[in-house]
Amino acid sequence: MNEHSSFTLSGVAVPSSATDMLDEICEHFVEHADVERTGDLAVLKSDVGVARIEINAGRLLIDLDCPTAETLQMSRTILAEHLFYFAEDQPFELTWSEKTSLTALPNLQEVKVVSAEDLTPHMRRVIFSCADVTPFVGGDMHVRLLVPPKGRPPVWPGFREDGRIAWPESEDELVVRVYTIRAVDAARKEVWIDFLQHPAPGVSTPGADFARDAQPGDVVGLIGPGAGHLPSARSILLIGDESALPAIARIAAEVPAGTHMQALIEVQDAAEEQALASNGTLDVRWLHRSSYPQGGSAVLVEAAKKAIDAMAEGTFVWAACEKEDIRAIRSHLKERRHDRKNMYVAWYWEKS
Repeated sequence: MNEHSSFTLSGVAVPSSATDMLDEICEHFVEHADVERTGDLAVLKSDVGVARIEINAGRLLIDLDCPTAETLQMSRTILAEHLFYFAEDQPFELTWSEKTSLTALPNLQEVKVVSAEDLTPHMRRVIFSCADVTPFVGGDMHVRLLVPPKGRPPVWPGFREDGRIAWPESEDELVVRVYTIRAVDAARKEVWIDFLQHPAPGVSTPGADFARDAQPGDVVGLIGPGAGHLPSARSILLIGDESALPAIARIAAEVPAGTHMQALIEVQDAAEEQALASNGTLDVRWLHRSSYPQGGSAVLVEAAKKAIDAMAEGTFVWAACEKEDIRAIRSHLKERRHDRKNMYVAWYWEKS
């Protein structure tokens, strides 16, 4: 956070339960910001600014303080999107002291497909040309991929009065999914995204479908990056399944020399393993789901707990996989009183 921030904004949220929503905010954003909670007040600090959220007469009073107009709008949008998500189908209102001064999303780029190839039977890489790759170098890894309808020129989103993104509707509706930037080739102005091709029949996978059918010249949008930062530590424990493999591979590839990493990666079988290059030292243990005994669904969690118990003091724990597995891993770290600032633990998908 820039100490000389000068772009501020206030808002008022009216949820069905202000306490429950503040609890949700703190639980979620602890993986993406420094969260300080004192009774009815929560302060969230990140690279894009500071959010101060306080319960008052059943409402949430919000104050944002950011270094630029763009990061102010980004903070407003991120918070608004999450508050409406937390509200689910309960009554919820959100108003701001000022309307946005921006007509377009400042962190949206239109990119084109250069090529696509299969890395393994269930992982496909798509390479995109990008006019400005600077935002994707280092820092956060996650982006929102926007895929326009086939045969129609893309209509990109703007802003709603409540701060949320105004998505195109009807014939212009976009496919929107979150992915990890696997790598950036600054010299060629290219970004790489690896797409998991889900083997389960009957499951809706529009993002994976796009990657399967992607052709050179296809136009999509990227919003971001946001969240999923690259850890900086001399010792790192990486835990994840196929959904986290692109992020694990990027972390391994971009750590400085002298970094020691241990990785536990769950995949379907040996055909889904990938060679992971790194300037550091990397010890990988692959867990093959196809070899699990009947009822062995908790193999990754149990292996993660053992690795956490045996890791050196000060190790950064990076974990991403299914929601219930993440809850178990997070609970184990909490029991061990592991420093929250020394871990990233996030669920990437949820069992239906």
